[in-house]
Amino acid sequence: MGDHKDLTNEFAVDKIKNLAENIKTCMFCTYNEYRLQSRPMSVQKIDDLGQLWFLSDRNSNVNAEISLNPQVELFFSEPHDKFLTLHGSASISYDRETIKELYDPIVKVWMPEGEDDPNLSVIKVVPEDGYYWNNKNGKMVAIAKMATAFVTGKTMDDGIEGTLKL
Repeated sequence: MGDHKDLTNEFAVDKIKNLAENIKTCMFCTYNEYRLQSRPMSVQKIDDLGQLWFLSDRNSNVNAEISLNPQVELFFSEPHDKFLTLHGSASISYDRETIKELYDPIVKVWMPEGEDDPNLSVIKVVPEDGYYWNNKNGKMVAIAKMATAFVTGKTMDDGIEGTLKL
């Protein structure tokens, strides 16, 4: 069994930044009137409060669903190495300064008019809590330990996991 370490406040923010900035893309989940809806989205920024910032289309399902219910779930994963789940609330903004700050040229794939696209919006997610798991010694050591465990039949868990409270 791996180690367990629950994190709060600035320690939780540090863990969110460490994992989410490295993984970058998450399954961004919203709720419609029937069920959980998921789509991949890339984090543009994680601020010093642990808030996550995304760019989206004003007319997207994600924006419509946040308008109806601001509760969201974010699932980050890098197989065999890093996992992060965050629960929080989202808000939508059309602030041009923030859009300019967050804009990355790859966004033009989805927003053809670029950073000046009038349909470009900002989603800010304020996490309330979450759960993380990552290994202590890096991906290669984790894979080697998993292979050894498979061959020997002995558990060689190299993980550390815990809850996050902000």
